[in-house]
Amino acid sequence: MLGPWLLVALALVTVLLPPRGAGDAALAARSPLRIGLVFDVGGRGDKSFNDAAWAGLERARRELGVTVEYVEPADGDDRAGALRLFAARGFDRIIGVGYVFSRDVDAVALDHPDTRFACVDYAPPERGDGPRNVVGLKFREEEGAFLVGAAAGLSTARNAVGFVGGMEIPLIRRFEAGYRAGVGAVCPSCRVLAAYAGSTPTAFKDPERGAQLATAQIAAGADILFHASGSTGHGVFVAAQRLGARAIGVDADQHDEMPGVVLTSMLKRVDVAVFELIREATQGRYERGARGLRTFGLAEGGVDWVHEGPHASGLRPEVIQRVEALRAQIIRGEIAVPGRE
Repeated sequence: MLGPWLLVALALVTVLLPPRGAGDAALAARSPLRIGLVFDVGGRGDKSFNDAAWAGLERARRELGVTVEYVEPADGDDRAGALRLFAARGFDRIIGVGYVFSRDVDAVALDHPDTRFACVDYAPPERGDGPRNVVGLKFREEEGAFLVGAAAGLSTARNAVGFVGGMEIPLIRRFEAGYRAGVGAVCPSCRVLAAYAGSTPTAFKDPERGAQLATAQIAAGADILFHASGSTGHGVFVAAQRLGARAIGVDADQHDEMPGVVLTSMLKRVDVAVFELIREATQGRYERGARGLRTFGLAEGGVDWVHEGPHASGLRPEVIQRVEALRAQIIRGEIAVPGRE
């Protein structure tokens, strides 16, 4: 049963369209599309995965004239209930943000076959395809992680780097696998120390645990640490600052989280994927891809790394040049980046 929090949240977070001018007459002639989005663990303000989704949603509101509403579930809240309420209200597209939504999206989609859903980081069922009205938005995270791994391998002074993951799931292991491959491509003698914050979704919002894991890795010799752990990563940054190490951000440019500590960030363009999905909806399209999956990698602009401007000032020019050459090789198919160990 839906709790009262959900009804209140949806009532409060509706984002209304700005006033229309005379030039918008054609758009005003029909009702704007309504887009509902349910955030992952951590919600808005994580300066990472969820905020990237929010950026895509806000861009769609501004540029495409859609109406958007969102929900930020708290721990233990009924995520499927949020999806169902959007469906019951007749929303045109409903988006779940995060791997943990996969089965919830499937269940709600089966009950609402005329409503179209999307899930960021969607994991298809172990057998067969997902519902026909679900599109999974996936990323080749390993390709972006490879680039920052190479940057770490070229920048370490101790031949040891670290990786801190959030919840130990296949998605996050892809980050680790790509990172290890990137480090090994440029520094075969480097050690990669890896640890995960936990086995439940709360592992993505535990900065204290992130600091503990980072402290242990730095004590073991790592001087650069890459995290793929949501807001848990703030603890990694704190430990790196305290102990004189460097850190690599994830999903968004996290330089401003800890200036002088964040060497670079791997970019996962969830904003691009969310915006493109909504743009297609305004054009009456719903492109699912093979098995209902749309995948974004380096070639599609779905992943990247921070290597230009003041937020990359800690990278030596020769490091940037080498990593960019590796990027070109990946796009040309000359380097196959492993998606798991």
